[in-house]
Amino acid sequence: MKNELKQYLKDLSILNGEFTLSSGEKSNYYIDARVCSLSSAPLNLISKIFYNIIKDRGINFVGGPTIGADPIVGAILIQSALDNYNLNGFLVRSSDKEHGTKKSIEGVSIKGKSVILVEDVVSTGGSLIKAIEKLRSQDSKVNSILSIVDREMGADSKFLDMGIDYLPLFHISELV
Repeated sequence: MKNELKQYLKDLSILNGEFTLSSGEKSNYYIDARVCSLSSAPLNLISKIFYNIIKDRGINFVGGPTIGADPIVGAILIQSALDNYNLNGFLVRSSDKEHGTKKSIEGVSIKGKSVILVEDVVSTGGSLIKAIEKLRSQDSKVNSILSIVDREMGADSKFLDMGIDYLPLFHISELV
């Protein structure tokens, strides 16, 4: 499965050119993993791989920063339903909602729960660290972070310092 996903990433998600990353840094390539996470065959592979890790860890809550995690969380929940495994999803907004319930975390209550975060691409880890802070304010414990690709820009050491396991499926050096 992983080799097949690697080929999809190389074929569909790696773009060459001049790009500015969300961290503000410049890059001569961009990984648009959403092309894979919004395509049925590669998303099926991503969700199966992530679901197996989540189930092996005995976690019942999976989520991540919206928008990168949205399709991944949904697909993992389907894998869970097909396997009759009790799994619940949530999404962390980058900013608080100004209307309705005004939630910054959508989905089931995760107050006091152990959770796993998923993300498409991780660069410096900034958006995940913001999500972790919001989750910790809910007394949630982030057990692990799963990503499709790690850009190898130092996020791994930040997560380690926070006491969180980080499990990227691929490092950028494997793809470019």
